[in-house]
Amino acid sequence: MDKVIIFDTTLRDGEQAPGYSMNVSEKVNMARQLERLGADVIEAGFAASSTGDLEAVKAVSAAVDNAIVASLSRARREDIDLAYEAVKDAKRPRIHIFLATSPIHIKHKLKMTENEVLERIYDSVSYAKTLIDDVQFSCEDATRSERKFLLKAVETAIEAGAKTVNIPDTVGYSEPGETEDLFKYVKNNAKGIERVILSTHNHDDLGLAVANTLAAVKAGARQIEGTINGIGERAGNAALEEIIMGIKTRRDLYGVYTNVNTKEIYRTSKLLSSIVGASIPSNKAIVGRNAFKHEAGIHQHGMLASRDTYEIIDPKEVGIVDSEIVLGKHSGRHAVEQEINNLGYELTESDIKDVYEKFIELADKKKTVSQKDLEAILTNKKKVTVGNGYRLVNYSIMTEGNKKAKAGVTVTREGDAVSNTAEGDGPVAAAFNAFNGIAGRDFKLIDFQIQSVTEGEDALGEAIIRLMAGTRTTVGRGVSTDIIEAALLGYINAVNKLIFM
Repeated sequence: MDKVIIFDTTLRDGEQAPGYSMNVSEKVNMARQLERLGADVIEAGFAASSTGDLEAVKAVSAAVDNAIVASLSRARREDIDLAYEAVKDAKRPRIHIFLATSPIHIKHKLKMTENEVLERIYDSVSYAKTLIDDVQFSCEDATRSERKFLLKAVETAIEAGAKTVNIPDTVGYSEPGETEDLFKYVKNNAKGIERVILSTHNHDDLGLAVANTLAAVKAGARQIEGTINGIGERAGNAALEEIIMGIKTRRDLYGVYTNVNTKEIYRTSKLLSSIVGASIPSNKAIVGRNAFKHEAGIHQHGMLASRDTYEIIDPKEVGIVDSEIVLGKHSGRHAVEQEINNLGYELTESDIKDVYEKFIELADKKKTVSQKDLEAILTNKKKVTVGNGYRLVNYSIMTEGNKKAKAGVTVTREGDAVSNTAEGDGPVAAAFNAFNGIAGRDFKLIDFQIQSVTEGEDALGEAIIRLMAGTRTTVGRGVSTDIIEAALLGYINAVNKLIFM
C-alpha cells in the first residue's frame, strides 16, 4: 500500500479562524503533540504575515525533531525570504508557496493575466529552490480554475522544481465526484506529474471537506492537508482525525496507510480545544464525547452481545480508554500515577506531585474522581498561573434579591497577597470586577462558556474565557466543582496571558 503524507496546518490555516490565535509557547506545545501524533509535515505559520508568526515558525522549527516544518509564502521574493528565515534552522524545512489560478481570483484579486500568473509561479518556485530543496506549490482556488490553465500552472511549478503540488478546494465549492475526477485529470495529463507528490486541501463550506479529501486519495493524492478538530477559516478545514481513521478503518477501499499513532488522536484534539478555547461538539466524529456512547436500548443490547454490532472503531484506537478506574480521596498516589500513564501523559516527578495534590483537593469535594476529571486536571495543569502572574487564593460572593451582587477576591503575585471587593450584575461579573480592580485595568470579555466535564450533581465544571486588551485576544480556562471559581480561574488565566506573556 502507498503511504499518505499527513500535512497538518492547524497552526497556520486553523489559527486563522477568528478568535483562535495562539501565542508562541502554545504553538510550540501543539507542534510537539502533533509530532507525537505522527504528523509528517507541520505548517507552523505564515512568516510574512507578522513578526509574531515569524517568531512562532522559528520556535517550532527549533522544537521539532522529526517532522518537516513549513512556512506559507505568497509568490513574492520578499515573502519567500522571510519564510526561509523562519524555517532555515529546522531539521527538515519546507517553503510552501501559493498563487491563485481561478478566473475569479486572477481578475479581481491579482489583476494579472494568465501569462503573468505562470511567470510568477516559475519565478517564485525557482527562486525558493535556490534557498531550500523542499518547495511546495499550491494553486489557490484550484477547483474553480479552468482545467487547461490549471494544468499549465501545475506543469510550470513542476518545471520550476516544486516537489509537492497542491490542488486545493479553497472555498469548499467542490463535491466528491468532481474532486476525484479533477485529480484523475491532473494525474493523467500533467507533464512531469510522476516527479511530484499530489496534495489535497479542502475547506468545509458545504460540509464535504473530509469526503473531498478521501475522494482525492482514491484518485492518487498522496498528501493530505487538514487541521485537528477541523478548525479553520469560515466553516473550517478537513478534520484530520476523521480522515486518518477513515483511511485506517476502510483500508479495503483506499488501499493506503499513514504513519500516525492513532492512540494520540484524542489527546491531540483535547489539547487543541484547551489552547484555543473551543469546545468539541458532543456529536463530533471520532473525538466527541458521544462518539462511543450508546443510550438506545437496542444499541445497548447489541453492544453487550458484541461491540462491533454498533462500533466500527475501538475507542482505544484513538486514545479513549474504554474502562475507567474510579478514584477517590483514599486512592494512593500509585493508582493516580498509573491512570495518568493510561491516559498517555508523560510527566516529571514534580508534575506528578502537583497533579496528585490537585487530585486530592478535588477528591475532597467529590465522592469519586473519574478518568475525565483527572484528564481535566492534566489538561488544565499550569494554565491558571503564568510566570509571575496572579494566583487565586480565595473569594466570597454575596447576593440578595434584585440587588447587585458583591464579590471579594484575594490573589497573590510574587508572594504578596492583595484583596479587593466590587459589585456586578451577577456573582461572576462582580468577581471579575473585583479582580480587575487588583489588576488596575479593565478587560473586554469576548466570550464566556461553562461546560460540564463529567456527569452528576458534583460534576467538574470547565470555564472558557476569551478576553481582549487593545488588539490582543487570548483564551483562559479554569476547572472546579464550583462554576464561579472555575470562571474566576479562567479569567485570571486569560489576564495573566495578556499581561505576562
